[in-house]
Amino acid sequence: MTVTFYWYPKCGTCQKAKKWMDESNVQYNAIHIVDETPSKDQLKEMVDRSKLPIKKFFNTSGQKYRELNVKDKLKTMSEEEMLELLASDGMLIKRPIVTDGTKVTVGFKEATFEETWK
Repeated sequence: MTVTFYWYPKCGTCQKAKKWMDESNVQYNAIHIVDETPSKDQLKEMVDRSKLPIKKFFNTSGQKYRELNVKDKLKTMSEEEMLELLASDGMLIKRPIVTDGTKVTVGFKEATFEETWK
């Protein structure tokens, strides 16, 4: 099974996730999340499959998130608007995102990766 691994190479969390996947022999297709930001439809599918609230897909510690004051804007945004915002800039998306088309993980927690991708 090959998974899709959306990452930002300079992100320390992404580097840890990649190292874990390499050491665990997980086959993956790495996609640079800024150069090839997932589309609104792809994001919608990942949000739905993850069973996580859409707000978990935002990179709340990112500079862009703070610059755009996204925290306050989210309170009044529809899911559709949130998806459009996420699709507009890969730096707004929490990473890494790993999916096999059925399961989705957001961020890197070793225990979650062990359970989901091993």
